[in-house]
Amino acid sequence: MIKSELRAALRRRRDGFVAALDPAVAAIVFRAPPGPLRALIDAAQVVAGYVPIGSEADPAAILDHAAAEGRTTALPFVESRSVPIRFLRWSPGDALVDGPFGLRQPGRGAEEVEPALILTPLVGFDRRLHRIGQGAAHYDRAFARWPEARRVGVAWSAQEVDFVPDDPWDVPLDAVLTEREWIAREREAR
Repeated sequence: MIKSELRAALRRRRDGFVAALDPAVAAIVFRAPPGPLRALIDAAQVVAGYVPIGSEADPAAILDHAAAEGRTTALPFVESRSVPIRFLRWSPGDALVDGPFGLRQPGRGAEEVEPALILTPLVGFDRRLHRIGQGAAHYDRAFARWPEARRVGVAWSAQEVDFVPDDPWDVPLDAVLTEREWIAREREAR
């Protein structure tokens, strides 16, 4: 299966999973970051997240936790498919503006920051911690721009597949957090 077909199938699977999820369960998922993620937050000056679109897993509670711990929080700012994303300072509760592709993002005048931890949306992932994203390579370019930043996918367990086809420019994640488990490379497992 090619990436575009896999991406479409995984979006349908994710949509179905979230539609069947008990709203009470959905409301408490990701409320308490697991110990390994708390350690990554503690070590980071700047934690970047995202505002979910559709059935994407929502990292809002993780960003709330990071802000409560005194970390600077940020969200991606997207201008177009071809322009690399920037991460702009944003605190939980700050106003957002409409961006391209249905995104909600900080206003253009917000301060640009350098993330130390990037909470990443994804369409699918595998146990090698390869991800399939929306297809614009925004996060792959961000990972290349900030190679020292830790990369954590936030996803639903239904988004896991046996194998994500990867390209030479794809950068694997350091970990994935689902509603069921923390999946990490050896150095993040502790």
